[in-house]
Amino acid sequence: MNNIDLSLYLVTDNSDDVEKFLNTIEEGIKGGVSVVQIREKTADTLDFYELAMKVKRITSKYNVPLIINDRVDVALAIDADGVHVGQTDMPCDVTRKLVGNDKIVGVSAATIEEAKKAEKDGADYIGTGAVFPTATKDDAPSITKKDLSEIVKSINIPVVAIGGINLDNASELKDTGIAGLSVVSAIMSSDNPKESSEELLNIFNS
Repeated sequence: MNNIDLSLYLVTDNSDDVEKFLNTIEEGIKGGVSVVQIREKTADTLDFYELAMKVKRITSKYNVPLIINDRVDVALAIDADGVHVGQTDMPCDVTRKLVGNDKIVGVSAATIEEAKKAEKDGADYIGTGAVFPTATKDDAPSITKKDLSEIVKSINIPVVAIGGINLDNASELKDTGIAGLSVVSAIMSSDNPKESSEELLNIFNS
């Protein structure tokens, strides 16, 4: 599963207005989003399942992988492309056993030790952050650019940077060796998600 394009990795925020939520995701994909992760920390299982099915219809249309955050059951129920787990979620090795080898498994890691363990336990990629201050996840540990580069060097699987990344600061991560930018607000809160996605991708690829 290591051939996944992680260059612009969209993590969703709350989905109060479902129509706007779905439209933002679709516009983001049109602008170059290469992976979509649904993150619903407070949704009931049925609501999460139904929302995930709606998002999957969009991601399937554009052939973009859909990752479910945390909820292995929902990922399996909708036959998502993969699941992303944090350090306090289902352990990576157990997640891998549950979803099998054909699904993508991502793991959040803030240290070299966590990253190496995730790689050993079967992760396909690592999400590392927060690289900048973020209001989306206020409990996320912060890491320096140097830490980020060290984590990238310490493992053989791709690393995606997450946390407060936007059009103003994305260029600061250029020489860290990351495989992609993971963003929430920079696209989900944008007035023009397609344009914001294009600009972020241009910054990352330039």
